[in-house]
Amino acid sequence: MKKSLGAGEGTILVVDDDSSTRRALRVTLSGMGYTVVEASRGEEAVSLVRVTWFDAVLLDVDMPGMGGVEACKSIRHAITHLPILMLSVLDDEDDMVMALEAGADDYITKPFQLRLLTARLHSAVRRRNAVQNDHDMPIRYGYIELDPVKYHVKKRGKLIHLTPKEFEMLHYLMNHAGEPVPHERLLRSVWGPGYGSEFEYLRTYMRQLRTKIEDDPTHPQYLLTEANVGYRFNDQQPNEENLPA
Repeated sequence: MKKSLGAGEGTILVVDDDSSTRRALRVTLSGMGYTVVEASRGEEAVSLVRVTWFDAVLLDVDMPGMGGVEACKSIRHAITHLPILMLSVLDDEDDMVMALEAGADDYITKPFQLRLLTARLHSAVRRRNAVQNDHDMPIRYGYIELDPVKYHVKKRGKLIHLTPKEFEMLHYLMNHAGEPVPHERLLRSVWGPGYGSEFEYLRTYMRQLRTKIEDDPTHPQYLLTEANVGYRFNDQQPNEENLPA
């Protein structure tokens, strides 16, 4: 699937069963230079992402038929790096965690401020389309190897699946291995400048990362907590042959 030319700022898929919400987003985003494609059902959205290039998806959580969380899982499976921003009237932390664990990059509650929504969308699109730099070389500590160009992570030579935000978070921590990274800086570096206090994001993703990266997530060797500060990727690791099998 190739990106189409002449798409201005990018092409956004807006998925919501409420026509008034779709219309408001279409008017706002079109005025900013985005091309907007609409879908009213999760099933329709999943079909569209398989055949059309999108720079991001705005996906409502509560829809008839295939709900937003299930649609998010299907879209994430089909297109690994596509930014997905979930929209919901539900502001309960459990609902937010469920959406993030399904592969969403962001969770914005309704009624939302258009300025906030568009800022987060623009940040997501910019990261999606960013050209990778020459310094994006593979990073290896112990039995963990991350390749930012191939966009994969290996544990003892075997590929492990990470969601886009899990990958970005691990990449940032490994790039700053040995350095305590404050919560706020990690949030802004991975999610964008509009963030800084959404610590539940970090708790969710750190728990998921430890499950995938660590041999014993309850006693991590790599992804360490810096009390009252943030997280640190441990660069003081033995060689691969000395690590437990």
